[in-house]
Amino acid sequence: MPVFEVFEDEDGLEEIHARLKDDDAMVRRIAVLDLAESAEPTVIDTLIDCLKDNAAEVRLEAARSLESFDVPEAAASLAEVLSDSDEAVRKAAAYSMAEFKNPECAVPLLDVVGHKDAFVRASVLHALKELRNPAVLGSALKALADLDPGVRMEAVGVLGYLKDINALPALIHATHDPDPKVRRSALGAIAFCGEDLVVDALLEGLGDDEWSVREIAAETLGRVGAVSAATSLMGAMEDSFWQVRVKAARSLGQFKSVSAVSALAPSLQHNISNLRKEAAAALGEIAHPDGLPYLKSVEDDPDPDVRKNIRWAIGQIQTA
Repeated sequence: MPVFEVFEDEDGLEEIHARLKDDDAMVRRIAVLDLAESAEPTVIDTLIDCLKDNAAEVRLEAARSLESFDVPEAAASLAEVLSDSDEAVRKAAAYSMAEFKNPECAVPLLDVVGHKDAFVRASVLHALKELRNPAVLGSALKALADLDPGVRMEAVGVLGYLKDINALPALIHATHDPDPKVRRSALGAIAFCGEDLVVDALLEGLGDDEWSVREIAAETLGRVGAVSAATSLMGAMEDSFWQVRVKAARSLGQFKSVSAVSALAPSLQHNISNLRKEAAAALGEIAHPDGLPYLKSVEDDPDPDVRKNIRWAIGQIQTA
């Protein structure tokens, strides 16, 4: 919980509490804001009570204010508000919960992981991700079978943050999920494992029908140091989506794959500056003389950021 300056004026606190009972919802809303800035020991309980106010704007401000109180009581109350009749209040509660970092906040949230509403289930799992509490492993694994793809995607996120090797088989299975967003999340989540355990799944992802899945597969191959995938990544440098080629170029640069120089070179001429910049950076990381003629031919690139990378890459090769 953050440390607030002590609100020393007891009369001021009494005045805030009086305004919380005012008939005007706007007055009560401002009182919630003032209360959240105090260090009164009972402030959390009072804010929690404000979540039950009959005015949505007051409940909204209370949900937002509880973001600063990273304790199980706040987590439990916000979880209840995820079913509020007002959409803005529901979203504010979900956002505040997601800001918590105290692992103890996971305990009350586990009670609502199986809620009937998919928004509630997904929001709770999203909050559990940041809490990194090993006790949520079982619930997250079970949620991978949820009928809602948004819930499954959040479950993948929880497992990725836990980095528990016992979850790897389930995560690899999720790389075949019918929803591309879930497949993408799963391919990113398995980055905590070694190359030998995940390279096959990543290579399969590199051939996915959805470009965003191919993109994360190319990126994650670099993150796990899958040098054995260099040939496949060179093939990805011909992908029809430049976003995939950017990630493939970055991974090839990380691998310092000399054999990739000729595969990277054509991207120096691409109309997308981000791809030209990444290709130049990769050639600089590889720092092989074969890349020098390609870089020299584009020294006058119209984009200043690309030119900067080209000059850097040339310098890397000349000093290697």
